[in-house]
Amino acid sequence: MVRKKKDPGASGPVAATAVVMVLYITDSGPNSVRAVANLEAICKEHLQDNFRLEIIDVLQYPLRALADGIVVTPSLAKLFPLPTATVVGNLSDKSDVLRALGIVE
Repeated sequence: MVRKKKDPGASGPVAATAVVMVLYITDSGPNSVRAVANLEAICKEHLQDNFRLEIIDVLQYPLRALADGIVVTPSLAKLFPLPTATVVGNLSDKSDVLRALGIVE
């Protein structure tokens, strides 16, 4: 019988699932700047390093926004884990963002 050695750097059997998000913004608009700051604070407090965030400037990538169905910025789309969710606005309503991300406070 061959036993595998456990990797000391590997996480335990209950590894948390990383949250995958896309934040759609418009350049350096005030609501977009506020949304980025609010999301950074929420991620730092509730997700630590357990998330993946892509920030898309719809002025630079309009076809990407169109393909993803984005018509209002800023918009945050949570892609994983399911179910998906979208929050529109500057993300100042922390409870809405946490609910969309599936985080119970």
